Amino acid sequence: MRTMVSKALADVKMEPFWPDRPDRPETLPPLTAPRKADLLVVGGGFTGLWAAIQARQAKPDCAVILIEKSSAASGASGRNGGVASTSVMHGLSNAARIFPKDIAALEVLGQENMRGFMQVIAENGIDCHAEWGGELNVAIEDSQIDSLREEHDLHLKYGHNAVFLDRDALAGHIRSPRYKAGVWTKDVAGTVHPALLAWGLKRLALTLGVEIYETTPLLSLEETAGKMRVTTPHGSVVADRVLLATNAFMAGHRHIKRRIVPIRDRVLATEPLSDAQMAAIGWGNRQGIYDMRTQMNYMRLTKDNRIIFGGRLAYAFNGDTSPDVDREHATYAPLAEAFFDTFPQLEGLAFSHAWSGAIDLSTRMAVHFQRYHGGKVVYAGGYSGFGVTASRFGARVALDILNGSTLPESRLEFATQLPSIVPPEPFRWLGAQITMNALDTADQKGGWRLPWLKFVSALGFPLH
Repeated sequence: MRTMVSKALADVKMEPFWPDRPDRPETLPPLTAPRKADLLVVGGGFTGLWAAIQARQAKPDCAVILIEKSSAASGASGRNGGVASTSVMHGLSNAARIFPKDIAALEVLGQENMRGFMQVIAENGIDCHAEWGGELNVAIEDSQIDSLREEHDLHLKYGHNAVFLDRDALAGHIRSPRYKAGVWTKDVAGTVHPALLAWGLKRLALTLGVEIYETTPLLSLEETAGKMRVTTPHGSVVADRVLLATNAFMAGHRHIKRRIVPIRDRVLATEPLSDAQMAAIGWGNRQGIYDMRTQMNYMRLTKDNRIIFGGRLAYAFNGDTSPDVDREHATYAPLAEAFFDTFPQLEGLAFSHAWSGAIDLSTRMAVHFQRYHGGKVVYAGGYSGFGVTASRFGARVALDILNGSTLPESRLEFATQLPSIVPPEPFRWLGAQITMNALDTADQKGGWRLPWLKFVSALGFPLH
């Protein structure tokens, strides 16, 4: 296995696959003068772009400025798996765990959000390689099948067109010796090219009249004469309201990090599969797939039949979002081993890209809203890697909170309550190292690892 993995990683590019394209848009000029706005959005990822778009659509005369420290989709929005789902709370089971009283409303809102997401893509001609084959959750151990059946029942209860697949039926959708059973959620779910989606949203925002300034980091934020003043390296913005869409980078207020942990997610992209290799895995409906390993893997196909395969988590001391270790080939060997363990019939396939980046983990594992400066500033984040479509919903609710919480959903518990505070360093780092080691080895070694993971789950992080 080691030799095969070493060969597969030999020529890999250490950069995200999605933005590695010749049609990548030019970076927009930075802010170089003082400006005024009704709404300032900080962050050019999915949440920030959706917020700017929805603000202008709701009120065309609203002066909206968006600043981004690098370029649009340079963070998690340009390097995620691109699996699009109806869930706005990191899956049905997670929603049932954290908000059992609101889950019915959240499911309705999530399905409405997904249909709105699809409508915006279609009506504005955003070619993001969207494929609506659904999503598939698979068990890799017989002991997981009962939990999978419970997941299926939950999907049926809340109106999803979901099918339980035993091992034989599942082989008709995806062929892996590790897969024991699956739940296929067939409607309003699928995959998108995340960078193309973000760039399409950027174009739409500009068309709607949003002012976008890239390579413009926020240096300071302060309240002055009842308004918010944001200072950047070469300019400033005075705004009535500010939305902090900074996610794992947590810019805008020093207290954001109390409830957010920047966990790094590692991902591989293969070379395009041949027709024979595609036939060997039988992925005819091209669903986005999640497995039930303790260290969960997720995967999907690209338009040119590469497999995007991710899911190895890591944490660096003090939340370093780009440590040197993430640029070493050996770091991705365990993920490559998991890939060939899943698809041994693809032996000899090489990886073209390997990358890592921070996602905004919270104990809720779903979006939350932190309010600052008497409600003039709102941070929306904590998607925990499930934000491709939930970010549109999070942006909508964040805007409403800034406008006084007039929507019914803005008064539900998910919008008014906060996830638990995470311990500071060095306890955060020590806990993360023990937990990551347990996640990496629990399936093979068991022992103390399973009780530890149950303990961490009881603290609020649902790791099973």
